[in-house]
Amino acid sequence: MKPKTKRQTDPAIALARREQILTAAAECFRRKGYHGAGMAEISKTAGMSAGHIYNYFESKEAIIESIIEKDMEEMFSIFQQFEDHPGDVLAALLDGLNIGVQRHMDTGACVVDLDMMAEAGRNVKVASLLRDMDTQARGRMRQLLTSERSALKDIDELELESRINVIFSMMAGLLLRKLLYPELTEETVLIALRPAMKTLLMPFDKAQ
Repeated sequence: MKPKTKRQTDPAIALARREQILTAAAECFRRKGYHGAGMAEISKTAGMSAGHIYNYFESKEAIIESIIEKDMEEMFSIFQQFEDHPGDVLAALLDGLNIGVQRHMDTGACVVDLDMMAEAGRNVKVASLLRDMDTQARGRMRQLLTSERSALKDIDELELESRINVIFSMMAGLLLRKLLYPELTEETVLIALRPAMKTLLMPFDKAQ
């Protein structure tokens, strides 16, 4: 039986240890995948005993859950930048488009995302977490595109959902293109992605 998670007396130390474990786990998952990386390897990479890791995470699945939560926090911080942008929504998203491109073309960090997607096909809990993350992301995008700063504020709900899904599909597909075509650059992607994104963020009669 695995040791129960212990209460940490110093929150700052506990947070630092958790980050240390998550960084080590992500590195192991990149090298060997979710199933190939065991707790023993994660503990070795983190520089602590497996028993010590169980003080912070009950299982390898709990580590994956925390990695997904960190991805959500990062994603929401990007949405917050869009929401705080002084211009309209179109300007905010186009100005920050390079940030999204960089994030989705980072084959080092995003390989873990691919492994989590594969795990979602086998693991109901991981699938639920990823779907919840996607639901929240679509909700934030919907809120942004229907705000008073958006040219799409009066758009039909079905059309809005369609545009959001196309935008998300384009961004998510960048990682696969980068893996299959390593020579692909951010600059090359933005040549076509900027006008495509502009079309999706404006009423079609004005974009044409």
